[in-house]
Order: sequence, then structure tokens, then C-alpha cells
Amino acid sequence: MSFYSLRKFIAAAALAVCLPFVSGGGTAVAAVPSVNLPDFTTLVDKVGPSVVNIRTTSRVGSSSDLRGLPPGLDEGDMSEFFRRFFGIPMPGQAPRGGGGGGNKGGDGGSSNGDQGKGGSRSSPDDNQDNSEQSSGVGSGFILSTDGYVMTNAHVVDDADTIYVTLTDKREFKARLVGVDERTDVAVVKISATNLPAITIGDSNKVRVGEWVLAIGSPFGLDNTVTAGIVSAKGRDTGDYLPFIQTDVAVNPGNSGGPLINMAGEVIGINSQIYSRTGGFMGISFAIPIDEAMRVADQLKTTGKVTRGRIAVAIGEVTKDVADSLGLPKAQGALVSSVEAGGPADKAGIQPGDIITKFNGQSIDIATDLPRMVGDTKPSTKTTITVWRKGRTRDLPITIAEMQPDKVAKSEPKKAPQPKERASNSLGLAVSDIPAEQKKSLKLANGVQVDAVEGPAARAGFQKGDIIMRIGDTDITSAKQFEVVAQSLDASKMIAILVRRGDNTQFVPLRPRVPAQK
Repeated sequence: MSFYSLRKFIAAAALAVCLPFVSGGGTAVAAVPSVNLPDFTTLVDKVGPSVVNIRTTSRVGSSSDLRGLPPGLDEGDMSEFFRRFFGIPMPGQAPRGGGGGGNKGGDGGSSNGDQGKGGSRSSPDDNQDNSEQSSGVGSGFILSTDGYVMTNAHVVDDADTIYVTLTDKREFKARLVGVDERTDVAVVKISATNLPAITIGDSNKVRVGEWVLAIGSPFGLDNTVTAGIVSAKGRDTGDYLPFIQTDVAVNPGNSGGPLINMAGEVIGINSQIYSRTGGFMGISFAIPIDEAMRVADQLKTTGKVTRGRIAVAIGEVTKDVADSLGLPKAQGALVSSVEAGGPADKAGIQPGDIITKFNGQSIDIATDLPRMVGDTKPSTKTTITVWRKGRTRDLPITIAEMQPDKVAKSEPKKAPQPKERASNSLGLAVSDIPAEQKKSLKLANGVQVDAVEGPAARAGFQKGDIIMRIGDTDITSAKQFEVVAQSLDASKMIAILVRRGDNTQFVPLRPRVPAQK
């Protein structure tokens, strides 16, 4: 085909694409309807006045080097930026305790930089001037007309003074009402009336794909509006809450600002981003407003948040574990350990149980359980449903109040007498556990792993593990273990309940086919 004819071909093809399709009878088929993009102007006019700028200050020496940072950013902002996104101090600064970081982090608009509490402070005897310096910038929104404002806990954490600036440029010194670090929610109060309170929405009605927008102060730029869609709901990032994931641009300073739906209602608090570069990469996370409001109500009433606990450690239930235990689907929370004397222990919950319901509500993923329990008032009597040995059991339990985390103590172990080779279908050689060791470990049954090979090695078993159950059969001795292991069907996965240290979990394993003699 010549160059000229190719040009004619391309022109004809382009014309054909532009013209509506015509059937043999000459009747045009309806064209694809046009879609109008949303207009956010009215929405911003409505919600904008309810969004505030929050800046915090700390008492520091006048010799602080601000390094010529851009307007709206100070050393506190950049310290927090490097700490949250890279897990390292800002270049030129000494490391401080309790670093965070990783790929997920707050959006950097927090105040707990090196100038906050716990950092270096000037004493009255220092030659430096003990002056007030900005330590952070963030956002917030007005909860009520009488001056209650919600923001992120990391925005106001460690601040000596908190200032709230309204869209009409009025600035107020705020009083900290309460902070809940677990949910990253904080409430402050300013002395003002007739304020434009925001409308609270229902985060349970959020739909993936709907338009949303964020209003805040990224990099100190007040009343900046960004828009996008909800990318996912119930996103588990390892924190206490199931986040709303969006593609709305969120940057340092947006922390604590509202996530707004098309009805002008706040459905979340912009809190975190996912980043490998330190900047916005198209994924941001917001705290669901219904969870935040439950926290805010307690903070306004008592200044703190009280949560329930049942004293168990849990893990996910994989499909292999569910299949091998006969569980209809992979759901629930696998109990890996139970605190002695705690509510779960008193209720009869055991390591290896799978909690499928709490107070009649289904546990879809493991992280649902701590949220449900945490939202339950201490001393409440309720029921927990567990899956154990192929059937469900309803266990009554009384919820206790959450206490500070305890550090588990490692139990001493006696050196086992290893066997040379694991000859059974599982690839495990085991021995009986001495009575005194069983007593110290609070074990009713189990055998200790002395050697690992084949299927067990591939599944991650280790010498020193304790085998407590194979399928639905409790293991009470090494002799019984061998009998059970030799009778397993090599065509089916089997779940083995293993204790390692203080944690107990099911490990799915497929037995090897016996060698032909």
C-alpha cells in the first residue's frame, strides 16, 4: 500500500469512527450518551466555612534552624514528614525515640516533630531565647456551633499551644478536649458561638466509585479543595479502624480535614496516605466518620475513650485452614493465645478456636473482632460463637476494660531429645513433653517437635514447636501422634494446631504419599 493510499485509508477510518453507525435501512443507532462531570462549586460554598486550619506551637530556643523551608512548612512539619514516610529523622537531626514510618503513614500534617514534648527544650538558664515556634500544621472541621472541632490526634499531639483559624480569618487559641491515639482522633474546643457546623453523614452508606472531595491545608495552603472517588471500603491497614480508601490528593497539612460526599456530608477524616516516595501516589485513607464520632462523643464527655477487651491474640483464617477444618468459608478470627484469667479464658475459649460471631454479628475478617469488642461497654454480658472440632459453640462472656498492653514472658523449655529422622507422612518427629514443662506452659495436651523434613519443612514447622491437634483430634502423646499421622489421607489437606512461644495457630499441610514397599 502506498503512502498516499495509506493516508486515504486512515482518513476514511477516522471518518467512519466519527459518524454514527447506520443500519442497512438507514436508521441511525442511538449514540452513547454523554456523561456530565460533577460541579463541586456549590458543595464547596456550603461546606468550606466549616473547615478550619490548625497550627500548633512549641516552646523552643531561638537558634532553631528552619533551613529556608517554603512558606507554610517549618522544621516540625518536615521532621514529621521524614519520620512518617521514611522512618528516619530529618537530615541533620539526631534520631528520636519511637520512630514510625514504613510505606503507610500519616499524611505528614502532624505536630509531633522534634520540637514537641520529649524533644530538646531550652531551660531558663540557657542563653537561648525560649520563644514560641510553629511545630505543625493540619486541618479540622467544626462539629458544633458552640466551638467543638475534630481533627487527627497526630495533628495536635505534643503541642504546647493549638491555634484554630476559620475561613473568615478569625483565629482562636484552642483547648485540647481529648486525644485517642488508637483511632487517631482528637477534639479541641474554641471559645466561639454560632459557628458553621458541618453535617455528619453515614459512612456505612459509602459506595465504591462515588465522588468525594477533601478540603484542608496541604503545605499550609488554607482551604485547598481536591476531588476524586472512593477506591475501596473497609481497607485494613493494620490499624484499629477499617479505612475508606480514595484517590483524592492528600498531602502534608490535610491531616484532620473532612472527606465530603456529594450531599455535603462528612463521611471521613483524611488521615493517611500510602507512599513509596514520600509524596502523594494516588492512594489516601480516611477514618470512617461513624467510628470517629463514637470516639468524639466519649472524648467530649469524659476526656478519654473506654474500650472493651476479651484478652485473646488472634490471626486470620486462610482458605486452606477453613477447608481443612470443615469451616464453610474462610471467615472469623483464629485464636492464637488466651490470657490466663482473662474474660476469654473464663468463658472457655481455647487456642485454636475460630471466633465466627460476636454478640450475634458475623466476623468476616479477623480485624472485625477487636473493633466490635472495643465498641462494647466494659462489664457487658454477651455471647461469642466459636468453631471447634467441626461444630459451633456459643460461649457466654463478660467484657472487661482494655488495659495497657502486657509484654508476654517467654517460658523456659527443656532441651528435647531429637530423633534422627521423621519417617511419618507429615515429616515430623515428636516426643512427649515432660509433666513439669506442661505445667509451666499450662498445656493439657501436646507433643514437642524434635525434627522436621518434607511436607512439614515446606509448611514452615520448626524444631521446638508444640503439636496440639491434628484436624479435630487432640494429641496427647508421641505414640498417639504416630498412629494419627499414619492414618491420614494424602489426597486431603490437614490442619495442624501448633503452638510456638505464646502463639497458637493452625498450619495447613498435605501429607506425603507413603513409599511403596
